[in-house]
Amino acid sequence: MFEVLFLLLPIAAISGWWLGRRSKARRQEDSTLDLPSSYLRGLNYLLNEQQDKAIDLFIQLLDVDNDTVETHLALGSLFRRRGEVDRAIRIHQNLIARPTLSKEQRMQALFELGQDYMRAGLLDRAETLLGELITNGPHTVAALQHLLDIYQQEKDWDKAIQIAQRLESRTGQSKRNLIAQYYCEKADSVYRHGEPSKALKLLKRALAEDVNCARASIMEGDIEKSAGNYKAAIRAYHRVEQQEPDYLPEIIKSLTECYRAIGKVDDMVTFLRQNLAKHNSISIMLALAELIRQEKGDVDAADFITEYLKQRPSVRGMDRLIEINLGNVKESVRDKLQVLKDVTTRLIEEKPIYTCTQCGFTGRTLYWQCPSCKQWNTVKPIQGVEGE
Repeated sequence: MFEVLFLLLPIAAISGWWLGRRSKARRQEDSTLDLPSSYLRGLNYLLNEQQDKAIDLFIQLLDVDNDTVETHLALGSLFRRRGEVDRAIRIHQNLIARPTLSKEQRMQALFELGQDYMRAGLLDRAETLLGELITNGPHTVAALQHLLDIYQQEKDWDKAIQIAQRLESRTGQSKRNLIAQYYCEKADSVYRHGEPSKALKLLKRALAEDVNCARASIMEGDIEKSAGNYKAAIRAYHRVEQQEPDYLPEIIKSLTECYRAIGKVDDMVTFLRQNLAKHNSISIMLALAELIRQEKGDVDAADFITEYLKQRPSVRGMDRLIEINLGNVKESVRDKLQVLKDVTTRLIEEKPIYTCTQCGFTGRTLYWQCPSCKQWNTVKPIQGVEGE
């Protein structure tokens, strides 16, 4: 409560000072006496935690002098930031209802009310108001951005694409990587509804917008693999290396299965060795170690992992090394190794796998839109001893 007072007092003081000057200039004794005292009475209500009465009084002051509009806009904005959205809506609705508002003042009030509705979760109302502000005016870009946020929340990807294109045209800033993500969302939706051909067409549109959209390539590979089109899947998965190699761990298992299905596991070994030399990924190393184990046995695989860990320590690498050695040691040593294995396994299970490069969000699931900061394509595998 006192934080609100602290924020409101300067506004009230400045308003009283300004109105006092104005009334003096006009030499209208009645308004000079009434208006400052009304503000003081409103502050008294606030001090006694009678906020509804205070708001009623501040709204009534609009009838006294139209130039107090800015004060009320600020007051409504403060309430919204404090989470008191109902009060903010009430103030801004009363402003909009005033026929004497100038065009600029009305647009500002509409914009503020639209933000109130968004904060309250009344997205349909917010959409209607913000739609009035996206033609030409000082709030066009901000209104478009808010509409984009609304359509993302509603998962209306067609409208999101349209608004993103309008933003791009208006600001000159590319939104193609964002639009590519929207096409991927559409592709994911239609694929879940049993339309793989339509999904593939949408993914091609995503890649046309952003040639480096690794998500589109991963999804294309998954769809082709599910249909038994292994060579097409391999081509799609291979693009990830050039697009965003951070996402290579996401395709290794599926790519290995594709190469195995067409009888070309050696090509997968070559792919892994080449990328391990360039990217130093623990997922790539472990996949290569597994293929070595299948071809040459546990000893060679363990030696390969050991040499890698000397250069680049990794909890996951250590966990796999212990696991391989458990079956090749004496009984007296096995129990001790099992204790170590339990420790490393628990560490792996409790640690997050992904992090947002924008806000630091962490989790064990890959999100293409960060659940925290809502940015796209910023959640990636964690690097380092406990990650990749």
